[in-house]
Order: sequence, then structure tokens, then C-alpha cells
Amino acid sequence: MLIVENLNSWYGSSHTLQGVSFEAKAGEVVCLLGRNGAGKTTTLKSIMGLIDKTKGSVRFKGQELLGQPAHKRFALGLAYVPEERRIVPGLTVLENIRLGIIASPLKSREKQVIEEIADTFPRLKERLGQSAATMSGGEQQMLAIARAMAANPDMILLDEPSEGIMPILVQEMFQFFTQLKQAGKTILLVEQNVELALKISDRAYILDQGAIVHAGSAQELLDSPEIQDRYCSV
Repeated sequence: MLIVENLNSWYGSSHTLQGVSFEAKAGEVVCLLGRNGAGKTTTLKSIMGLIDKTKGSVRFKGQELLGQPAHKRFALGLAYVPEERRIVPGLTVLENIRLGIIASPLKSREKQVIEEIADTFPRLKERLGQSAATMSGGEQQMLAIARAMAANPDMILLDEPSEGIMPILVQEMFQFFTQLKQAGKTILLVEQNVELALKISDRAYILDQGAIVHAGSAQELLDSPEIQDRYCSV
């Protein structure tokens, strides 16, 4: 579904990603691991078209993405939930979810889509009329994921979804990711909780200083405390 080959990215004159290559097959959960500053978030932003200078190849469902604006990547079925969440504080929970539908082919089915999203996220269903700014950090993270899922994407990029979230909400969130996987969705996950990420993933790639330094099955990394200690501490 997603094939990244020799991806290079720059912030100004800083060469942040240096020849990153990996793939995510349809229906897989693939996680990107590594220490802070390794290039994980930059990888997601580069795939989504949010980095000004990139070279290499990013193919999604057979189409080259580099050179395409972010909204066209979204229209192809690629969704992104950033680490910052970017909830619109002046809008209600319902209005935030609607933002995920506006530019999607599902606009004509808005009412049904919102009902499905509300049933999937019971915590949000109780708060549809509530201002998004008044919710907890964990609830806002759920809202950001719900907004992305409202467009029914084929693949979702998740950047540190558990950061700053209460453990009980983290467990709920990862149960939902497992449900997405069972439903055939493809997920590319950047996550600080290495054990949780690996438990729901099929494969993992470790980034260090902007380059892939290890690739293998998630189980292989779970079984290797040495690899986790060396590359995955945050």
C-alpha cells in the first residue's frame, strides 16, 4: 500500500531524513521507533506532504505522492493525526468531526458517518455538543483520531497518540487501533510506548539520526531487550 524509497527531507539547510526506505502492506500495522529527534515525525510529515523540501519516492496505492499537495494525498485515502492534535478549540466535538468529512467523498452521508463515529467512540458520543477545548488531553486525542477516521481513509498515520494521556485512555485507544487493524485498515504508527506499539504491530523499523538502522518483525523486537534499550528509549 505504501512504499517509501530513499526518502530525503530537509528543514532549511538541515538534512533531516537521509535515504529512508520502508513499506507498509495493506492491512498491516507498521511502527516507526527511535529516540527523540531520530526523524520519526519528519517521516510522517514528509509522507503527508507537510515538509517543503523532499526527494526520493513515496508511492501510495501505486501513485507517486512527492510533488502532490497534502489535500490530494488526503483525497487518495491517506489520513494524518499529528502529535499536536490540532483540535479547533472554538468548535464543538461534533463540528470538529465534521471537518474530517467536508473534503471527503462521504459528505453526502454525513449524518450516518457521524453516527458511526459516535458509536465507535462512546466518550465522544456523550460530548458531541461540548466545546472541544474543554475536554481532557486524552479525549482531544480521541477526537483527533475520530476526525481523521470520519473520512474513511485507507491508511492512517498516527504520531505519538499516547503522549500525555492517562493509562486507561491509552488502553482504550490501542484497543481501537486493534479494531482498525481487524477491519483491514493500514496504520503507520509512531509511538513512545514501545511495548504497546510492538504488541499491535506486524513489523517495525527503527530510526536513528534520520536513517533506518533496523528492520524486522514486531515480535523480534519484543523479544530483544537489547534492541529496545539501544534504540527505543525516549
